[in-house]
Amino acid sequence: MDSRIGDILKNSQLSVTSGRKKILELFLNDAGALSHGDIEKKAGEKFDRVTIYRTLQVFLEKGIIHNIPTADNSILYALCKDDCSAGHHHDNHVHFVCKDCGSTVCLEDVSIPSVKLPKGFTSTQIDVVVSGVCKDCK
Repeated sequence: MDSRIGDILKNSQLSVTSGRKKILELFLNDAGALSHGDIEKKAGEKFDRVTIYRTLQVFLEKGIIHNIPTADNSILYALCKDDCSAGHHHDNHVHFVCKDCGSTVCLEDVSIPSVKLPKGFTSTQIDVVVSGVCKDCK
């Protein structure tokens, strides 16, 4: 696991720090999405909120993670697929949110349909979130 974490950070041209390693390890060990609060709780060490926030912003910029909008306007984060890079996210997939437990997962095999916009409109991001009950809560 440590070598994979180091590889991801080095390939993204980031220095390998203990904070970055710990936060990236949380994403690699969790199949779903994480909030800032989840990371604070699961880190087990005393990371201050600003350090976590800055790490998440750097990971977003480098294409390591992507953000997922939620109904309550909070933000969740999940690992990007392998073909994302700095400034070029390719996470055009649907996200599923369980209304019972709140878990959020990326549905990699479900593509976002193309949307024909009126003349003069340009899309910069399309978010599709499906809510329901996950297999664990069913």
